[in-house]
Amino acid sequence: MTQRCTWCGDDPLYVAYHDTEWGVPEYDGRALWEKLILDGFQAGLSWITILRKRDAFREAFQGFDPAVIAEWGEDDVARLLGNSGIIRHRGKIEATIGNARAYLDLGGARPFADWIWGYVDGKPLVSRRASLSDTPAATQLSTQISKDLKKAGFKFCGPTIVYAWMQACGLVNDHVTGCFRFDQVASAVPPASPGWERP
Repeated sequence: MTQRCTWCGDDPLYVAYHDTEWGVPEYDGRALWEKLILDGFQAGLSWITILRKRDAFREAFQGFDPAVIAEWGEDDVARLLGNSGIIRHRGKIEATIGNARAYLDLGGARPFADWIWGYVDGKPLVSRRASLSDTPAATQLSTQISKDLKKAGFKFCGPTIVYAWMQACGLVNDHVTGCFRFDQVASAVPPASPGWERP
């Protein structure tokens, strides 16, 4: 029987997410940004709720194109508040627009990826935790990244949200050691000549 991290349970969508996406190093800056936004929408909710609505989110937010979202205003906020397919939370919607502007101010995809991966020198941290109970909600590093993101103008990016994001995007391999994905994710090779630089 295949051993997995227990948090995904037996929901087919959650299991597929665990088996193919969670913890895989994400080096594309726009995808990193999208996942940060979705983790922000998760605040106070379960991740499976967001996962089930992810396609609706992508449609509502124009494929999470920061250049498009950064130009949005109150009419767009009102439109999104009327969309039952997503989480209708004014603060989170307005934060997404502001986060698109902050992302662009940093220079876009490559600078954003370079900045975030620079915190781990371009190589995922490996936790080697035996059980889910050993996994913290936040770490000193996620707290630092959270502070720096906020200084750069981002919102809904507290230490707990940032740590969940780091786990999802593979900045840290938090699959438990008994999970079949632990070794698979640990063997992932980063792109050649990444040039990790913080702005």
